[in-house]
Amino acid sequence: MRPFTYERAADALSAVKAVAENPGAKFLAGGTNLLDLMKLDIERPTHLVDVGRLPFAGVEEVNGGLRVGGAMVNSKLAAHPRVRELYPVLVRALVSGASGQLRNKATTAGNLLQRTRCAYFYDTTKPCNKRQPGSGCSALEGVHGSHDAIFGASKACIASHPSDMAVALTALGASVETLTPSGASRTLAVQDLHRLPGDTPQVETDLAPGELITAVLLPPPPEGGQVYRKVRGRASYAHGIASVAVAGGRVALGAVAHKPWRAAHIEDALAAGASAVEAAEAELSKADRSDRNALKISLVGRLAAAAIEESKTRRTA
Repeated sequence: MRPFTYERAADALSAVKAVAENPGAKFLAGGTNLLDLMKLDIERPTHLVDVGRLPFAGVEEVNGGLRVGGAMVNSKLAAHPRVRELYPVLVRALVSGASGQLRNKATTAGNLLQRTRCAYFYDTTKPCNKRQPGSGCSALEGVHGSHDAIFGASKACIASHPSDMAVALTALGASVETLTPSGASRTLAVQDLHRLPGDTPQVETDLAPGELITAVLLPPPPEGGQVYRKVRGRASYAHGIASVAVAGGRVALGAVAHKPWRAAHIEDALAAGASAVEAAEAELSKADRSDRNALKISLVGRLAAAAIEESKTRRTA
């Protein structure tokens, strides 16, 4: 691990200014992703600003929904009575993530900002445009694994986003509340937070330098069932091969793109009276198909159809 300096933020505004004014600075909260990447020499911050002890760890009711502090840890969020009552899709997504030990440390904001689990991103001996812009994407000609995107990829990057929570939040129509270095706050839909790779896969979100996620805003729960389903290689501490969140009439897919994927074609097909299988096929007809991802595309189709059918009868976590 490379040398770095550290400070514990006294308040949110001083934290965002400290990161904005120092190009080598990063926020630290739970550290479950950042510290691992620092040990692997993938992330190289010169200064860490600890925001984990700022007063952003509560849940409050707002306009029929909930406001969740950015520092709320995943295990406490999943166990919160009102979250369990109103948003079972979010609970199921949270408990599907990583492991119990990591959920006890990982924060709400940090979960949204975790980086890809692509094997080539983690292998510093291989070119990767996310680690070193312009070096190339080893995954394009390499061994394609469960982390490859089937929507929205580019020649610069075919990695997928690993967050389970972000998929559920996208299906729920949630937003993030942020604080900018100027002291202003803004609200951004979760489905608009992350960027597709294009030619700049190293730029993963639309947050400005130093902008801090202070809360997640959950709208009133939708009418209809809520379901989260995930397929992964083992039952714990594993990124999904594919996942799907259903919340009323909204559907989002996970591990299929550089960002949580709002399945608009599924939603439109269901609204028009299509069956769950037909709706899934409508979405996957737009997938980036190759000889190597046929299994994943088939898996996503079956998983999405099963989750939609389950949502017709299920409403509790």
